[in-house]
Amino acid sequence: MPPFRLPIEVALAKPIEHLPASAADMLAEPKADGWRAIVQAGPHPRVYSRHGTDLTRAFADVAEAARHLTPCVLDGELLAVKPDGTASFALLQTRVGKGPRPGAGFTVHLAAFDALARGDETDLRPLPYLERRAHLLELLRDGPAAIQPLPATDDLTEARYWFGTLGGAIEGCVLKPTGSRYLAGYGSGWLKYRVRTTVDAAIVGIVPGKTPAAQAAVLAQPDARGRLRPVAVSLPLGGALRAELANLLRPAGAMTELSGTVGGLPGSPPVPYLPVHPDVVVEISVDQAKPEFGRYRHRPRVLRRRADLTAEQLTTAGSPTR
Repeated sequence: MPPFRLPIEVALAKPIEHLPASAADMLAEPKADGWRAIVQAGPHPRVYSRHGTDLTRAFADVAEAARHLTPCVLDGELLAVKPDGTASFALLQTRVGKGPRPGAGFTVHLAAFDALARGDETDLRPLPYLERRAHLLELLRDGPAAIQPLPATDDLTEARYWFGTLGGAIEGCVLKPTGSRYLAGYGSGWLKYRVRTTVDAAIVGIVPGKTPAAQAAVLAQPDARGRLRPVAVSLPLGGALRAELANLLRPAGAMTELSGTVGGLPGSPPVPYLPVHPDVVVEISVDQAKPEFGRYRHRPRVLRRRADLTAEQLTTAGSPTR
């Protein structure tokens, strides 16, 4: 058994809008678009989510791979890897409540980025990040193919080459102070940079919110046949943008609901919204160029109105119009 009780509160990375000029006293690791997981390796393997949910059954294959490692506790990201080497967040979600299935067309890997314990007595969390990383590399040397360490570099030019690889699954990088301990929440001083791009979408509904400041937009883009389909619920609209849109949006019916899958994650409750005619096109900031399985991974931010475009002029879903 590890030297501390699992699950634990994990270390988190604070989002930043821009990369620093250099990574002085820090290392950069790829930011993979997967599921955060804490894995207890050894004869009694367990897999936990960042929120403490036991995922061992859903990821029994990862647990089995962890069984063959020296007893330890690893922190990392679960990735659904297709035969062509790309990763898919949407495929990863099909494991919920089901577990591995023959013929699923993908395998799940743990991209490990931290070692938190070694054996039954050694708690590695108080050690500096560089020392923990040395333990990680040693623990995974000649380890199973399904559990591999993420690379790290102090060269941000090199780190930028990672962005967009694995079929877009590497969405940025995480910067970690070399001397930092592993602390719950934001105590470790980790920073997270996510690459973003801009695309256009039509507003087809408004989510009221408890206050005006919480109002959000239901965003739609054309599918392969040119039909507008909801792809996301935006982050709350800014005050100036709300005022600009107020006189432009025309109600198109009574309150209805959007699937929680589009408005959030599978299992999320439906999102009530007021439909509006798709008269307004907006530019949105997203972290993937195209929606996968009909939705964006994270809620987009609406940047501005595109008065020069109509919904009919939008390209296929997710494609930039410029």
